[in-house]
Amino acid sequence: MVLVHGAFHGAWCFERVVPLLERAGVEAIAVELPGHGSSPLPYGDLHDDAGTVHDVLDTIAGEAILIGHSYGGAVITEAGVHSHVRELVYLCAFTIDAEESCNSVTVDFNARFPADGRPNLADGMSVQSDGTATLSAMAIQECFYNDCDEETVRWALRHVGAQSLTNLGQSPTSVAWNDRPSTYVLCTQDMAIHPMLQSVFAERCTRRREMQAGHSPFASKPAELSELLIDLARYGQKRIDGRVTE
Repeated sequence: MVLVHGAFHGAWCFERVVPLLERAGVEAIAVELPGHGSSPLPYGDLHDDAGTVHDVLDTIAGEAILIGHSYGGAVITEAGVHSHVRELVYLCAFTIDAEESCNSVTVDFNARFPADGRPNLADGMSVQSDGTATLSAMAIQECFYNDCDEETVRWALRHVGAQSLTNLGQSPTSVAWNDRPSTYVLCTQDMAIHPMLQSVFAERCTRRREMQAGHSPFASKPAELSELLIDLARYGQKRIDGRVTE
């Protein structure tokens, strides 16, 4: 499995999930996108991020399940046409089409549906002169980690970083979910991407699963998320071996 983090995050966000996958015999790689986490590289745009994932997939022998969280969904949509990708998993993620961007689908959705008292991530965003943005502690807690305990929130606040806003306005050059099997994991308590918008994205995927979780199930419910991913890995292997048919 190859896991791709979302905006403002890094490979660190999967540190509670990767050991559980590996303990179950599922090999897992958490990708560090340029400029994030421990990466010494400058921020890249959407296409640079997809290229980074593509390079990781080049190193894998055989097939892989490609998982994208949040903005990471846009990344795997472009990178997922790689020949090693067996299936895509969108974890409360942007499943965008060729003429869409993370920003455009969000703006369109917000224009059609009321906020219903939900927190607005943009209200806690500070944009820097270099085109990157940072988030307030309140925005991080209310939008990304609303269902997490205090210790987990403190952990996240130590790690959440800046994000280049260019990426969120770009469209993918390829749309892998058009011809690759895909699963959408809808998080019903998400305060960053509205569950109603996630439902729209889920319609584009082969199958849909749900979690009673906020935007960061890798932090709030790592065991449940890991079980879901392990199930997808094992089911897919059975399908490939011919023991199960879809």
